[in-house]
Order: sequence, then C-alpha cells, then structure tokens
Amino acid sequence: MRRASLLLPLLGALSFPVAAQDAALDDLNAQAAATLNLVPVTRVVRPGLVVPGTPKDLNASVTVRYGAARPAAVLLLMPGYLGGAGSFDRLARQLVNLDPTLAVWAVDRRANLLEDHAPLLSGGAPQLAQIVQRGLPTRAPASLPFMKDWGLDTTLRDWRAAVLEARTLTSNVFIGGHSMGGTLTGLYATYDFSGARGAKDVRGLIMLDGLPGLMSGKALTTDQYEQGAMNPLGPLPGLNTLTRSPYVDALYFSPALAARAAAQARLAALQPDATAPQNGFTAFPATNLAAAMTRLDQRYALLPFLAIRAGHATNASDAPYLLNRVLGAKDTRWITGAADPARPVGWGSEAGQVTDARDFVRRYLTPQSDYAEWYFPNRLTLDLAAARTDTTGTPFEKTLPVRSARDLTLPVLGIAAEQGVTTEAQFREYAADTRAPLTVRTLKGAAHLDITTASGDQAARWILDWLRPLRRA
Repeated sequence: MRRASLLLPLLGALSFPVAAQDAALDDLNAQAAATLNLVPVTRVVRPGLVVPGTPKDLNASVTVRYGAARPAAVLLLMPGYLGGAGSFDRLARQLVNLDPTLAVWAVDRRANLLEDHAPLLSGGAPQLAQIVQRGLPTRAPASLPFMKDWGLDTTLRDWRAAVLEARTLTSNVFIGGHSMGGTLTGLYATYDFSGARGAKDVRGLIMLDGLPGLMSGKALTTDQYEQGAMNPLGPLPGLNTLTRSPYVDALYFSPALAARAAAQARLAALQPDATAPQNGFTAFPATNLAAAMTRLDQRYALLPFLAIRAGHATNASDAPYLLNRVLGAKDTRWITGAADPARPVGWGSEAGQVTDARDFVRRYLTPQSDYAEWYFPNRLTLDLAAARTDTTGTPFEKTLPVRSARDLTLPVLGIAAEQGVTTEAQFREYAADTRAPLTVRTLKGAAHLDITTASGDQAARWILDWLRPLRRA
C-alpha cells in the first residue's frame, strides 16, 4: 500500500504516451484497491433515539464498521450533506489497512433506511439501464410525516448511541466528519445531552473540509424557522411546511436523481466502457464511466461542493459552462458532444487526478452502504441554520441546546481540501474562539469530495499521526 501511494505522483514525470500513462495508473490503482478490499466490514443497525410518531424500525442508529470487532480505538465518521456511509468506504479502509488496531465506524443517518437498494444490487445491465432512465418509485412526502422531527437532536442522539457503544469496547473513541459532518462533529462536542456535554464522550475531533457554521448562513428568526427562509443552499422549508417538504427535492438532488445516479454508478462499475443508456445523464453518446463522472468531476460538475478530481473526458467537444461560474465554480466546461461522432465520449485517467474514477464507482454502492442519502431531511438543514455555533440566548436555546465552544479543550484536526470549501485560516479562526489544541493540514489539489475518496493515503496518514499520541493504553 505504501508503494502504491508513493508511486502515484511519479507517473506524471514518466515520458510514456498518454494512453500508456492512463493504463499504468489504472493498474496501480487496481492493485491498491485489492489490498483495501481485504479490510473486513459489517453493517450494524442498533436502537437509536425513540422519536414519537416514527415507525419503530426507523428509530435506529446505523454504522458501517471497518476493522476488528474488538479494536484498541474507534473513530466514528459522520458524512456530509446528502452523503451516506459509503462516502467513507475508501478512507475507512485506508485507515484500518495502515493501523489494524483502529476500527472506523461510518455513520448512516436513519433516513438511509428509507432507500431500496435491492433492484440496484441484483439487477443486470438491462434493469440498471431502465433505472437510469426512469428511476425507482419515490416515497411520497405524505407518507413520511415523521421526517419533520429528524433534525439536529435526532441526528446527534442517534450518533451518540453508537459513540456510547464504542466506549464499551475502548476508552479511545474519536469522532469526525466530512463537510456538514465536520459541522456536526463540532456541534456534538458542545451539545447538551440532558446535562452532559458531548465532549465528555470522546478524546478528539476530526473535521474534513467542514466545520461549525459552514452551512448556517444568517441567524434565523423564530418566524423564519417556522415559515421558511433562504440559506446558502437555497430556499429552506420552515417547520410548519416540513410535512409537505420533508426531504431535499431540488434541481441538483432528489430521491429520484439519487436512485438514477446509483444505477449509473453501478453500470459504470460493471461495464465502464459500454455505451451508457440513452435519455440518461448525458445528451450525447457516452460510456457508462463517462456518463457517471461528467456529473461529478470538477471540470464539469454543476455545484463546486459536489465535485471530485478524477480524470478527464476523452473524445469530447466542450465549451465554457457559464451557469457553473454563477454558482461558484471556476473554469468549468459544458460537454457539447463527441469530437468524433463515430465514437462515444469516454473517460480517461491522468497523473494530476486525486480520485480514481473506476474505484469511485465501484465503491458508490455496496451491500453495506451507499455514497448518498436519498431522502435527506430538510429538518436537519433547518436546525443547522438555527443552531449555527451556539444557541445560548437565542429562541432555540432549549430545543437545540448547542452551547458555546469557548471552553472546548478537545484536540481538533482540521483537513482542508485545497480546492474545497474550507481553508486552514477558517480552522484557525474557529479554534481561536476555543481552548482546543488545533492541527491543520491541506490536501493539495483536492476538490471537496476528494478528501474521503482520494487514491493516495495522505489524509489517512495525517489522521493516524494525529490520533497516535492521543490514544491511551
């Protein structure tokens, strides 16, 4: 594994033809992936917070657990906005491969239990193509009235159920998260769990391109909280309208789009070079791998916070994508079609990529987890906008008991993506208002999502180096 991670940067310096470099990079990534896939993994669904009105089987705390059943230390990782436990699959395996005494428990929020993966996991190429084109049946908002209560309190208490279970195995328990998961990590530490601060549960906090306040926007009034408001992600339903809009259903993401994306990723994993379904994710002939990656790669992605650096489109004609620039992206391109109409647009590896596209689509959907959270609860986004970093003295002090971080003394590791949504300066600004010892790093060349999917193991090594002196025998 160390040899693979060290060789990746060297390929760019070799004077091979482009096709040979691409093939060499693909082979090297495949070798590293084979080693990582030996890490044991299991999905555990245990009781979580009992929320009145929620069906019993959905009052659950879900974790995908990598590594030994009796570890010397446990790191629990919370995914970001719209993300599932599967978004940590590669990083979790890297961590355990480098340190088998560590277990990594990736969190699936309870909304992931609403997803039906069976048609995706069991279907062949024809069935998957139909799902790409037509999607899967979506749960109607009226059938999910209980989701209005799946907010910050529910999310943190479900997470805490797993944290407290981990503490029965070892006193060396740490929490962390990516993007919004980094926000939730900081809020967990300062949350008042019926008189006990979350910081007492763990030895340290890891924030991966995300930190408290990241998605907050301006402070909400009581009226905005109840009736609706705007935040950095767009219109935000209020408490009184959540029964009509319980989950994210937007142009950029919805349960229907999530199911179709999972089917396209599955096709890309099974038949990467076959032609993608018509009337799917591209308006031009493309391979399955290209159809999947042109939605997410930083060059072509609709939103900069939903992007990775994973290669480049081949045989493609493109033009500047002006809409992306309005949304905050830089130098993005819109693929207009195939340069040679006799061949589909394809996807190629390159020395400067951070994530391996073929590995990414193989890990997107597994029997244990999914990269996305199809039914992301609007209540959680609403509560984060209300809670911000401290509810003391606000109308939300009792219902969302987030306390000041001024007395926080837990060590914090912040890792920014160089082309992501946070910077080392932002981590230092956050830590300046606490008593927390801070360590900061920046993953060079990385887009926001690369933090957890990168082929190289630099982020994993930073995490392990930071954890090591904090663990106790």
